[in-house]
Amino acid sequence: MTMRNVVLGIALSLIATGAGSTVRAEGTDEEQRVLAATTVLNEMMATSHQAIPADVLAKAEAIAIFPGVKKGGFIVGGQWGRGVISVRDAETRTWSSPAFLTLTGGSVGWQIGGEEIDLILVVTNRKGIERLLSNEFKVGGQLSAAAGPVGRTAEASTDLSLRAEILSYSRSRGLFAGATVNGSSIKEDLDANTRFYGSALSSEDIVLEKAGRSPDSVDALKTALAGYTR
Repeated sequence: MTMRNVVLGIALSLIATGAGSTVRAEGTDEEQRVLAATTVLNEMMATSHQAIPADVLAKAEAIAIFPGVKKGGFIVGGQWGRGVISVRDAETRTWSSPAFLTLTGGSVGWQIGGEEIDLILVVTNRKGIERLLSNEFKVGGQLSAAAGPVGRTAEASTDLSLRAEILSYSRSRGLFAGATVNGSSIKEDLDANTRFYGSALSSEDIVLEKAGRSPDSVDALKTALAGYTR
């Protein structure tokens, strides 16, 4: 074997190794997003004064979780985050494997500072699911959205739960005045879906048609959702 062939072989091996590392890193990114969503749900439910009430979860048709949504601004604000959504089967009431979403948007009003929040959106009807999974959905625009009641029960907020198609819950880790998720756009993350499931799947394919093989890394999230919505 000539020196030239040896060098070429080493170069090709390095390229292959680098490509393999990239694929693993990308896959890990989606796995981390699912893990972070599971952690956010468990931590919020473990805090009595922030927990989503059991009767709200019992009626949930879908839940979207956005860990670490970043917000900041001065007068005009912005926000950006990535998350997942799982939908409840209308007949079996089991939870789907997650599809990936992105959240972007801005808000105008008196605000100053920066913040990172964990956001959970509880969708209360099937019509809301269809709209949220459309090409681009605006919180508070196409669907009625409201801050959800907190605590172990929500008897005093039954009317709110029935009227609102989306109930939002957030946990803050910073300082921000006057910020809101209303006006934010939610889109499906097709690239993340493709990387995670190994084929080009829309969010509707995953959560409604049950397309794609579910990786083992989604089991913890599905188990958590099942436990809190019994």
